[in-house]
Amino acid sequence: MTTETLAFFEKDVYDIAEAIAPTWERRREEIEQACESVRNWMLNALRPQEGDTVLELAAGLGDTGFEAVEALGKRGRLITTDLSPAMVDAARRRGQELGLSNVTYEVMDAGRLTLKTDSVDGVLCRFGYMLMPNYVDALAETRRVLRPGGRVALASWGPPERNPFFGLIGMSLGQRGHIPAPEPPPAPGPFSMATPERITALLEGAGFTDVRTEEVPVRFSVPDVDGYVSLIADTAGPLALAVRALPEAELTAVKAELEGAFPQFAAADGFELPGVALCAAAR
Repeated sequence: MTTETLAFFEKDVYDIAEAIAPTWERRREEIEQACESVRNWMLNALRPQEGDTVLELAAGLGDTGFEAVEALGKRGRLITTDLSPAMVDAARRRGQELGLSNVTYEVMDAGRLTLKTDSVDGVLCRFGYMLMPNYVDALAETRRVLRPGGRVALASWGPPERNPFFGLIGMSLGQRGHIPAPEPPPAPGPFSMATPERITALLEGAGFTDVRTEEVPVRFSVPDVDGYVSLIADTAGPLALAVRALPEAELTAVKAELEGAFPQFAAADGFELPGVALCAAAR
């Protein structure tokens, strides 16, 4: 990837995060409910100990890292970071709401960490590396700042055909010309780390060992198609901005297409869209 292309994608990721931070904050509870299984897997894999320093990258509202705080104790510290100042501000508000005192909040690019070598005991990154235009550099930086024996725990999305929450609307928007066709890896994107082999190769290439991957199911609950589209528009990165930009007639047409696909996901209180995350841990 050229320097010019890298700069373009970095700006794109930054702009998207800044744009969706306010609505992501409003929908935090719904997202965290859907991703509870992923959050639990990552924390169990990281195994934070009292006195540890834990770094969360691309933290968004910070909920994954915040659940590690109790294990860290008074001598430990959580460093919550994101490329987006708006996301960091939202995480700070969430941390204050929870009454957390041993957390610092920093705007930081995961590919150019401003931390010393061998300075943290654990790193968390939930659905972050896959979107970074410099995710190879970010993984190398993660390895650099980890102390010997330190662990990383991460999550990415599995293949699109197993994640209809993104795939349904992505297919409709793509077929109607509102988003470009996704580029294959190494281009960044929600499915750029969608196989265990890909994740393992990237981690080992960055110098990690003892790589372990596991599929973790997730489930998004929505009341109806309108509720689904609203949740996408509030939280789903580039898909969110594409939906927000749709003319009214096109939005109506997209919703009509989705109505035909939704009956297979019917549940007692609306609809449940299944998904698969790929979680990994290494040292």
